[in-house]
Amino acid sequence: MKEEFDKLVAAGRIGRQNVAPLIHLAQCGFCMHRSWGFGKITTVDTVAGRLTIDFANRPGHSMDLGFAADSLKPIPADHILARKASDLNALHEMAALHHLELIRIVLESYGGKATLEQIQTVLVPDVITEDWRKWWEMAKKELKKNGHFLVPIKKNDPVVYQAKEISLQDRVMVDFRAAKGLKARLIVAQELIKSLADLTDVKTAVSEALNALNAEIASHQRTQPAVALEAIYVRDNLRQVSDFPAQEGEVTFENVWRLIANPGEVLDQMPSAIHKQALQTFREALPEQWSVILLNSINSMSSKLCSEVSRLLIGEGKFEALKLALTRLISQHLASSELLLWLARERTDAFADILGPEVFRAMLSAIERDQFLDKKSNRLRDFILTDQELIVELIESADLEIIKDMTRTLQLSPSFDDMDRRSLLARIVKHFPAIQSMISGDHSKQETHLVVSWDSLERRRVEYNELVHKKIPANSKEIAIARSYGDLRENHEYKAAKEMQKLLLRRKSELETDLARSRGTDFLNPRLDVVNIGTRVNVTDLITEHPETFTVLGAWDFDLEHGIISYLSPIAQALLNHAIGDVIEFELEKARKRYRVEAIAPYKTA
Repeated sequence: MKEEFDKLVAAGRIGRQNVAPLIHLAQCGFCMHRSWGFGKITTVDTVAGRLTIDFANRPGHSMDLGFAADSLKPIPADHILARKASDLNALHEMAALHHLELIRIVLESYGGKATLEQIQTVLVPDVITEDWRKWWEMAKKELKKNGHFLVPIKKNDPVVYQAKEISLQDRVMVDFRAAKGLKARLIVAQELIKSLADLTDVKTAVSEALNALNAEIASHQRTQPAVALEAIYVRDNLRQVSDFPAQEGEVTFENVWRLIANPGEVLDQMPSAIHKQALQTFREALPEQWSVILLNSINSMSSKLCSEVSRLLIGEGKFEALKLALTRLISQHLASSELLLWLARERTDAFADILGPEVFRAMLSAIERDQFLDKKSNRLRDFILTDQELIVELIESADLEIIKDMTRTLQLSPSFDDMDRRSLLARIVKHFPAIQSMISGDHSKQETHLVVSWDSLERRRVEYNELVHKKIPANSKEIAIARSYGDLRENHEYKAAKEMQKLLLRRKSELETDLARSRGTDFLNPRLDVVNIGTRVNVTDLITEHPETFTVLGAWDFDLEHGIISYLSPIAQALLNHAIGDVIEFELEKARKRYRVEAIAPYKTA
């Protein structure tokens, strides 16, 4: 092949510098183009001076030899891409039976190292056709035991293949010694714990790690207590799994906790996975003070930590103290957005007597305070916008005037942009139509008013007061009693009480809407030239020739036996504004009616 290329150089068809790259391309049989990707060289035509290459999207592509030498990178036959093109079945078998051999080929194809993403990209889906994650977890266990592979702790660092084999113990301890800082050393210590069963000299490795950790814990307990506590957790775990005794004078959880003034701040700096254990050690270190300290610190914790702290407090019989602390913070509008975010997410029936319109007011206050902290995002605000039911659940038991006041507060709040504010207001209007006019600014629509008799108005007010002051409080007690019976999933009394609560709150909302729209009247001095509210009307049914009398009264008045009908009823709506002698035709319950107005008189005289 070199002779043919030399002839082309002599003929001036390619440059001398092209010969070596072309020979390499011809020998490899595969290549890579920066735009077209991987390709297989099918022919080298020295007569025509061209290469023919099968690229994935350009099969049979022809290329000038000189241009090919400059633009193509040779890919050897043992490269993973070449093997995929030439013998994919062998790779499938290797993936099933010889994980390490397959990974070695991939790593050597990329200079001895490749990131997990690179390995996955080249193997999936052509070679690894099943669950990649499951395959990799199985392969990673083998890699860690094999001295030729270095598996990084960080996902973005490359997996490395080395010809010289290094034992697992040497690799782990080299990483442990090289780790910069206690935090980094803890990550390697966790790997050491996972690898104990495969070490050649467990005692030596564990002894060195424990000595190093104890020294650093002692130096960090005052300056970085969160890291020191996490290190104590890892140290004790390492000692437990390796059956090593505690060293005399080593720093304990109790030593560190007694030095900390703000446990909430320290706990938030620790991984959430060990919050539960850290809180238990805090309780054991300060058995007389722990609950008071946590309750005083809960307002400065993250929502995740609030959740863990609340579980501990409730589990240790401090539920009422927790509710008291929450009530105080909410009523004074001091509750942090993270504390309120936890409460909004939790929203269990255990906190039903706390959750109400004041919680939403406190949320608005917290979000507004956070605006001055230069936060790029506010998780509480985002949660309020995402959770479609939150606002309604918080305000559904409140009086209409309170709901209106809260709605005005929301309208004036700078915490939401115009579109988000409209979305929130729409949720309120959907469940409380009575405040629509307040939001739209239109208070003059007379069709929204209800003309009612004083008697019917009083009956509705009595029903409303009975609902608010007797039935709803009684239902809340029933819920609390039923909740005390235990498991809410199988608690039929609790479910029945909660269903009744929905019905009562829905009726309360309906009554508030009706009462807000109602206009009481005694029906004196109505217009008599046409049928009006407060008139008695004599008509003749022209189909049956029978006379009938109707008294048109308020929206909630109805007594068919005495001919009293609401002005909103279909019959009244057909009669209204018609004079004596008018003939009215309408449908009632799918039957055609035809009445003639014979007389109009006042229902009541002064």
